[in-house]
Amino acid sequence: MPQYRYQARQPSGRIRGGSLVADDVGSAAAVLRSQGCHVLQLVPMADRATPGIGRVLAALNWSSGPTTRDILDFTTQLAVMIRAGISLRQALDGIGEQVTNVKFKRMIQEIKSDVESGKQFSEAIAKFPGCFNPLYVNMVRASEMSGSFAKMLDRIAAFMTQQMETRKMVVSASIYPGIIAIMAVSVTIFLLTFVLPRFAGVFQGKEDVLPWPTIFLMGLSSWMVEYWWAVLVGLLLGVVGFVAGGRTTSGRSWIDHGKLRMPLFRGMFRALYVSRSLQTMGELLNAGVPVLDSITVTADITGNVHYRSLWLGVHSSVKQGRKIHSELDRSTLLPASVNQMISAGEESGKLSEVLQEISEYYAGVLRNALKTLTSMIEPLLIVVMGSVVGFIAMAIILPIFKMSSIVSG
Repeated sequence: MPQYRYQARQPSGRIRGGSLVADDVGSAAAVLRSQGCHVLQLVPMADRATPGIGRVLAALNWSSGPTTRDILDFTTQLAVMIRAGISLRQALDGIGEQVTNVKFKRMIQEIKSDVESGKQFSEAIAKFPGCFNPLYVNMVRASEMSGSFAKMLDRIAAFMTQQMETRKMVVSASIYPGIIAIMAVSVTIFLLTFVLPRFAGVFQGKEDVLPWPTIFLMGLSSWMVEYWWAVLVGLLLGVVGFVAGGRTTSGRSWIDHGKLRMPLFRGMFRALYVSRSLQTMGELLNAGVPVLDSITVTADITGNVHYRSLWLGVHSSVKQGRKIHSELDRSTLLPASVNQMISAGEESGKLSEVLQEISEYYAGVLRNALKTLTSMIEPLLIVVMGSVVGFIAMAIILPIFKMSSIVSG
């Protein structure tokens, strides 16, 4: 079990320090409180048995910023410590001592300094938008007003965990098709640049009896062998152009529009954006964040410029005194059934609960879409790969049979 270093004030008023072993921070704090002590500081002790390779990897990671997993662990630990009765300043101090990422450690130290100077925690973390997004900051700010800080941190951690699982599902569904696609391209390049040139001498001077597939592939093979550098330059320019274009407004709009129209993938992307939007808005409304602020944060987190424009339009409409569903009804980005349920939620005053239920439903739709996509794209890629390899093999074998028949004749 982990060890914890503590400082506590005894009933007599004396400050005592030491270490104890417990299952977690909450259990350690409960042990001290059962002895009549008031906990002043309670932090995990560094594990001295950490393998050397772990220290080396931590040192190599000094220059990178905190990952989503780091922010999730920070949020979870902070919630446990606050619930155990530890002050925010002491909790930040304890977590900061255990962080191995240098940039994250400095960030926590700066947040702690801001809190000590009298700033709200939400104001301190808002200085780091790359790590604490608007949803995180707004939910923390709402909890500071309502006095439910630890509970809100738990909700933020649960939300982050679900988002990470969703992202993991999307990545996992893309790995196998990606490997098959890379293998198909690699095998094709190998056949065209290494196998076919070996037959060039055999077919030389017999072009008049070669079938068109062989003539076509021999010409393509010769071109690739001679101008391979042009292929590499073209691929590089294509990648650079795609990345650079994706950073422009028109390029980003074109890419996001393609995601919503792409065969096989559009169902997955639509379910992803709907689930993410409605879950974000539902969490913010449940946290007590004002409607207009919730809509603004939702627009920033959707991940698609067209959905962002939709929610910004909803923001303008609500600001003018209209209902949320009045603007949504004009768009095709959300299904009509979703708009109807949102309208019912507004009329009944249970909009946040309705949004949570819809987001959970579309999270299930996303999982089913990922399974369907994986089951469809795997055999499709195998068929494509088999067709390409079969076409190349046919282009090599057919002229051999044809020349054999001519010789035997």
